Amino acid sequence: MSGRVTPRVIAGVDVGGTFTDLFFLDEANGRSWTAKVPSTRGAEAEGFLAGLEAGGAKRGLIGTIVHGTTVGTNALLERKGGPAGLITTAGFRDVLEMRRRDRPATWGLRGRFDPVIPRDMRVEVAERTRADGTVLQSPDPEAIAAAARLLRERGAKALAIAFINAHANPANEMVAAAAARGAWPDPHVTVATEILLEIREFERSSTAAINAYLQPLVAEYLDRLEAAMTASGLAERLLIVQSNGGAMTASEARAFPARTALSGPAAGVVAAAHLARAAGIADVVTGDVGGTSFDVSLIAGGETALAPQTSIGFGMVVRLPMVEITTIGAGGGSIATVDAGGLLRVGPESAGSKPGPACYGSGTRATVTDANVLLGRIDASRPIGGRARLDVEAARDAISRDVGTPLGLDPLTAAEAILRVANSRMSGAIRLVSVERGHDPRRFTLMPFGGGGGLHACALIREVGLARALIPRFPGVTSALGCVIADLRRDVVVTLNTPLAEVDIARVEREIARRTADGHAALDAAGVRLERRDLVLAFDMLYQGQTHTIRVPCPSVEPGSLTRETLAHAFAAQYEAAYGRTLPGIPPRVLNLHVAVIGRRPFFDLASLAPSGGSLGAAARGTRRVYVDGAWHEAAIYARLELPADAVIEGPAVLEQPDTTIFVDPGMVARGDRLGNIILERAR
Repeated sequence: MSGRVTPRVIAGVDVGGTFTDLFFLDEANGRSWTAKVPSTRGAEAEGFLAGLEAGGAKRGLIGTIVHGTTVGTNALLERKGGPAGLITTAGFRDVLEMRRRDRPATWGLRGRFDPVIPRDMRVEVAERTRADGTVLQSPDPEAIAAAARLLRERGAKALAIAFINAHANPANEMVAAAAARGAWPDPHVTVATEILLEIREFERSSTAAINAYLQPLVAEYLDRLEAAMTASGLAERLLIVQSNGGAMTASEARAFPARTALSGPAAGVVAAAHLARAAGIADVVTGDVGGTSFDVSLIAGGETALAPQTSIGFGMVVRLPMVEITTIGAGGGSIATVDAGGLLRVGPESAGSKPGPACYGSGTRATVTDANVLLGRIDASRPIGGRARLDVEAARDAISRDVGTPLGLDPLTAAEAILRVANSRMSGAIRLVSVERGHDPRRFTLMPFGGGGGLHACALIREVGLARALIPRFPGVTSALGCVIADLRRDVVVTLNTPLAEVDIARVEREIARRTADGHAALDAAGVRLERRDLVLAFDMLYQGQTHTIRVPCPSVEPGSLTRETLAHAFAAQYEAAYGRTLPGIPPRVLNLHVAVIGRRPFFDLASLAPSGGSLGAAARGTRRVYVDGAWHEAAIYARLELPADAVIEGPAVLEQPDTTIFVDPGMVARGDRLGNIILERAR
C-alpha cells in the first residue's frame, strides 16, 4: 500500500502531578486502548510523548490529540505565572485588591491578599465610558503605548487592558488594544472585553489579569508540546479541554489560557457523566483521586453543574463558565505529618512523581500510598503505572518516623490513621457539594476514578452514607477518556442590563446571530469530525432591586420565536421552581445573554469496553493479607479485567488492573454490570 495513511486515531492525554494518563480510540473500527506513564514535572512534553509511545502509537496514525492540562491550575495555585502588567481607567487601579471586600479569614482583621498583578505593575490612563455605553473620553493612543513600554521595562511579560464600563461599549478598549499591540513585542496582550463582555468590574478585571498572568506560561508549554509532536510526527491537531468541559484549539488556548484553569478535572467530569448515562444512573458524585488532589463534582438529574465563575484560591476569580469542581489536596502522594499540636495532617503538600512516596525508593516522606502499601491494599510487586517493585520496608520506616513515633503508634495503626484522616477530608469535600447544597447523599452514587479512587470507595460510601459506588472499566484513565469524548464548545456572555419591558428583541436576535456565527467559525477551525451542532441560549434575570440572578433557559432557539412575553413566563416558572414563589408587581430585569455553540463529537459506545467472557476462576490470583480495623484479614485477589460481566465478589477482596486497584472492604460486595463497571454496595 502506498501513499499517505489517513490519520484515524484520537488520543486523550491527561497530565497529572504524578502520572500521565492516555486513552486511544481508533474511530475507524471503534477499538480503544490505554496507557499510563509517570509525569515529568517541569518537562511535561517528555512524559506526554512517552505516553503516546507506550500506547503503541504509530507514526502518522494519530490524527488528533485532545489534552486536559493542569498547567494553568498549578500556576495559579503555586503563584508561578508570568509577570504581567495592567492598563486601566484612571481611579480604578486598585480594583483587583479591593475585590468584593471579602477576607481570607472570615473573623477578625487577619490575612492578606496579593493580586497576581502587583500595584506597581498597574498603570492608569485617562479615558471614560458611561454605564449606558456613551464614550465621555477616548484614550490617547500615545499614552497607551507609553504605558505599555513602561510596564515592559518593569519586567512584564504579558499585558492586560481593562476599562470601566467597557462591557457596555468596548470602543475604548479596542483603541487601547490597537495601540498597545503596536508597542508590545509578542502576542501576550489580553483585552478584557475579548475574553468577558459582561458587567461587574472586579470580575472582568480579575479574569483579564489572570488570563495575562497565565499567557506566557501556557503559550510556552503549548509551543514546546507542539514542537515535540511535530518532531515526532505523531499528530496533526492538538485540542485543549476547557474548564467548561468542551474542547478548543491550541491557538485559542494560547490567547485565552484562563479558559483552561480547570481543564484536567473537567475532562474527568465529562467522562463520568457519559459513564453514568450509559449505566442508567442520574445522580452521581464524582471523586477523582490522583497523586496530588481529590476533585469532587456533582451530577444531579444527569446534568453537570456549570458555575458562572470560580475562585482558584482566595481572591483569584475567573468569571467564565466552568464545571463546578471542589478540589482539596488529598491524593495518593499527599504527605502525612504531625503538627506542633500533635495533630495528624494529610496534605495538601504532595510528594508528586519525583521524589514520590517513600515506597518508590527515591522519596523519604510518608504518604497515603505508603499507607496503602504497608496495609497490603496495594501489591508492592505489581503497582500501577508500570513501576518496578515498591519498597514496603521504606514505607514502614517513613510512616513510623513521621507519624508512628510522634503519636506513640505502631506502624500499622499509624498507617490506618493516615487513611482515616485522608478519607475524612475526602468525605468533607463530598458533603460540601451534596449535603450542604440540599442534596440527600443516599440518592447518589459515588463514581471514584483516578489511580487511587478505588482504594477509598468503600470507606467513602460508609462515611458519607452514599447509596453505592460505580467504578468504571478504566478508572485510572477516566480524565483521558473525557478528553476523547469531549464536545467542542464556545461560550459567550453579553450584558444587556435592561428591564424586561424595554428589551429590544431585534437587538437580542442580532447578538445571538453574531455570537452563533463566531461559535461556528471556532468549531470549523478545530477541524475535527462532529456529528451535529447545538445552540444553547439562556438569560440571567432578576427582579428590579435584586443583586443575585437566576439562569433562565431560552424557551426556543428558533429565530423569531423570542418575545418579551415568552421570556417573562420562563422567568416566572424558573423563579418559582427555585424559591417557591414569584414577586408580583416587581418588574423583571434581563442582565445577561448566554450563547453556547456546541459541536457534538461522535458517540462513543461504552459497550466496546465491556468484558467478553472471563470467569472468576481465571481471574483469581490467590489471596493476600490486608490490615483492616486493627486486624489482619485474608483477602481474595482478582485480575479485574479478566472478571466476567456478572461477577459477584464479597469483601475483603482486592481487584487489580494496570491503571488502578480496587479494595473491597469486609462487609461490602462488588458486582459487575454489562458495561464492565464494578458496583460496590453494602453486603445484604
